Amino acid sequence: MTQIPTKDQILAWLADHPGAGAKRDIAKAFGIKGSARIELKRLLKEMAAEGTLERRRSTYHDAAKLPPVSVLQILAPDDAGDQWARAVEWNGEGPEPRILFVPRAADVALAEGDRILARIAEVSGEAHDYEARLIRKIGVAAHRVVGIFRKSAEGGRITPIDKGADKDWLVPPGATFDARDGELVEAEQMGPKGRMGLPRARVIERLGDPSAPRAVSLIAIHQHGIPDDFPDAVVAEADAAVPAGFEGREDLTDLPFVTIDPADARDRDDACLAMPDDDPANEGGHILWVAIADVAHYVTPGSALDREARKRGNSTYFPDRVVPMLPDRLSGDLCSLHEHVPRAVLAVRMKIDSAGNKLSHRFTRGVINSVGSLEYGQVQAAHDGAPDAKTAPLVAEIIEPLFACYHALARARAARQPLDLDLPERQIVISEEGKVTSVRFKDRLDAHRLIEEFMVLANVAAAEELERLRRPLLYRVHEEPSPEKLDALREVAQASGFTLAKGQVLKTAHLNRLLAQAEGTEFDELLNISTLRSMTQAYYHPQNLGHFGLALRSYAHFTSPIRRYSDLIVHRALIAGHGWGKDGLSAQDIEMLEETAQQISDTERRSMMAERDTTDRYLAAYLSDRVGSEFTGRISGVQKFGAFVKLDETGADGLIPVREIGREFFHYDRDSQTLMGADTGLTISVGQRVLVRLAEAIPMTGGLMLELLELEGAALPAGGRGGGKGPRRGRKPAAFKARERGIARKVKRTRK
Repeated sequence: MTQIPTKDQILAWLADHPGAGAKRDIAKAFGIKGSARIELKRLLKEMAAEGTLERRRSTYHDAAKLPPVSVLQILAPDDAGDQWARAVEWNGEGPEPRILFVPRAADVALAEGDRILARIAEVSGEAHDYEARLIRKIGVAAHRVVGIFRKSAEGGRITPIDKGADKDWLVPPGATFDARDGELVEAEQMGPKGRMGLPRARVIERLGDPSAPRAVSLIAIHQHGIPDDFPDAVVAEADAAVPAGFEGREDLTDLPFVTIDPADARDRDDACLAMPDDDPANEGGHILWVAIADVAHYVTPGSALDREARKRGNSTYFPDRVVPMLPDRLSGDLCSLHEHVPRAVLAVRMKIDSAGNKLSHRFTRGVINSVGSLEYGQVQAAHDGAPDAKTAPLVAEIIEPLFACYHALARARAARQPLDLDLPERQIVISEEGKVTSVRFKDRLDAHRLIEEFMVLANVAAAEELERLRRPLLYRVHEEPSPEKLDALREVAQASGFTLAKGQVLKTAHLNRLLAQAEGTEFDELLNISTLRSMTQAYYHPQNLGHFGLALRSYAHFTSPIRRYSDLIVHRALIAGHGWGKDGLSAQDIEMLEETAQQISDTERRSMMAERDTTDRYLAAYLSDRVGSEFTGRISGVQKFGAFVKLDETGADGLIPVREIGREFFHYDRDSQTLMGADTGLTISVGQRVLVRLAEAIPMTGGLMLELLELEGAALPAGGRGGGKGPRRGRKPAAFKARERGIARKVKRTRK
């Protein structure tokens, strides 16, 4: 009888022959023929069940080692610039092996998250276990999911927390990462779909109790892949930083700069100062100084801090936490313009005439000493005649000149006619236990507008200065709305009883006239929201394509380098253009400018989505105790599957599913954004006032489901009433088409 090899002999042979692993290869190596193959097959299955071997299709590999050809995921380079990778599927019992990716000159460029097919070789005597060389690039990072893990005898399932997710994910027994039942986990897709057509995943991180305090923002951080831990090398660089001195800088410490920020601000990256211009040629004019923290001094090109800041792109703000772009040693200390502390800045001095037009500007690299860290409400109260102990000494010499300059700039703004949206900003108040205690709308003060106008003017000056110096930079670009979005806005305007003219080159002044028509009416908020939705997404680009919303020819971001990488690039460009030091825009910065623009535009959108999802979840948690209550609101959007309602009380958005509106077929008209009942003719359109009942609030996804009770103050017609008994009536094609011909487009119009 043929001698069957032992388990140790099979493992030893596989180690010596990494390119082989099929059952026939093993049988041939040990001379196994005939019926002895059955015993070999049994032994291999037993080893696979024990976890000693891993079966991949028709081949076997030592489970404690990687096969010679593996799928890897590229990781971020380390401080030395070495590129690392991780095995996409590792089922060994020990820690994942360290894999150094060794690129060749002819290899395609790889970025963090890319997946590759690689040939790997085991190494000894090194700090890593394997070295990998590229065979081919096979795609980007696998899809990731954040959800609730449900344990089972066959591993488990993950129920995603995304509102739009409709399928669970299967987790094989060896891929649970020891997650507990009901735990919040992050997982990534592995291989093709499993049984029942469900995707398979492996758990890569356990996030803990989903109902724990402040878990809401944690969910968004992991769901959107926002880096929230700084690498050791980045923290070490930040901790080693020391305050910048006066060498090579203009001494501006005698000027009475102040910072004006929200009451809960942790970092203060901009300071300002205004005074009357004593030049007789500029009667009634002003001198405005804007000073911005000199982040470029501490975050130099190519450093660990620079790589991490570029990767993050921007800070991300949640109701209960901030994920900063820079470590706190910089953002909260050395780059924060605290009062009575010398701080390095890039500053611009602007000469403004009495009509608010900028006549000239001058940039400098200097040091300031803020005389006061003020709050918006505090400054507004002082201007309104109710100063406190801190602002009283500052009113005449500092606060009133700031407002005088602002009023001049407001006149120039009115002449320029930038888009004048009036959208209340929600503030979600969180208790120390992580619960929502209230939802309110923030006050909009002249003190807020003052700082905004100063920052816009400084941003314009930065763009114009770099154009004058013929230096590359990143512009903030905002293109005009597409014809399709403008048509949709016109439909909303007409449904509300207003007009937006066609056949002319669109200007922001045209949109402002529309908003002015709606101001003070019940359609005010709706038209502001609809106009905002018609706008394109602003982005960064090295070419100047203008800023439609602000009605500006050249615009760049200069005023927030603590929280935006774009501003840091602009600072470096100014430093290089003026020869202020060796920490200006590097050759590599310039070479990668377009790539950087795309990167930080993407991270900005990522942060916006994470912040929006977190707000939705907090609002759903806040309203979960009020299921069954009635709310007033307005139809804010219509889709084939239902109507969206913005609730008056909280500004939360909920969905009325079309299946719940009535027992009839509803026809969706994309052009007029309406749903019309085939039997009753009930028409639901954007802008209508509604009374709804909260049917369901799901904090984990942020979803709100609503039941429609009244439309424009009237109860729903018989046959169109939701919740009634009996089957939902099906579609009647002939009758419906006749009705559609008779009512080509039924739009309720109300003129004031």
